[in-house]
Amino acid sequence: MIKLTRILVATDFGEASEAALNYGRELARMFSAQLDVLHVADNVLTRGFGAEGYVANYPELQRDVEEAARRNLDAAVSDEDRKMLRARPIVITSNTPAMAIVGYAKDASVDLIVMGTHGRGAMAHLLMGSVAERVVRTAPCPVLTVRHPEHDFVLPDALVAVAKA
Repeated sequence: MIKLTRILVATDFGEASEAALNYGRELARMFSAQLDVLHVADNVLTRGFGAEGYVANYPELQRDVEEAARRNLDAAVSDEDRKMLRARPIVITSNTPAMAIVGYAKDASVDLIVMGTHGRGAMAHLLMGSVAERVVRTAPCPVLTVRHPEHDFVLPDALVAVAKA
């Protein structure tokens, strides 16, 4: 028997992440699990910028990045998610998203990580790497990766009702 009590959906707010959130929601409903929705905000304070003469107020820029992430999470996690799935939007700041996701999963005793993957080509993958791949390799629990567009088995409730009729 599979027992899931806590599901983590990692999001970068892209289409693949939106599909992953739909999977995470449905799995949380099926298993009566708590849903954590995590975004890793870039830590601009540790990034070096090479533009000559560029002056930035980094603490203010960092606050803006984190606040934008919180707004996007609040829009992605509905009131129904919060009530029915005990959904929690979480923002972590890091330059290593995979490590931040895995670290959170360990600390929060997550049973399953659900995340989108962009399905880049071999050359792009070689040059940029893959957050999803790193999470899969280092996670303390199973990881479900969702590619968009994908063969979708999560259907809106209205389509399920029509299919049964």
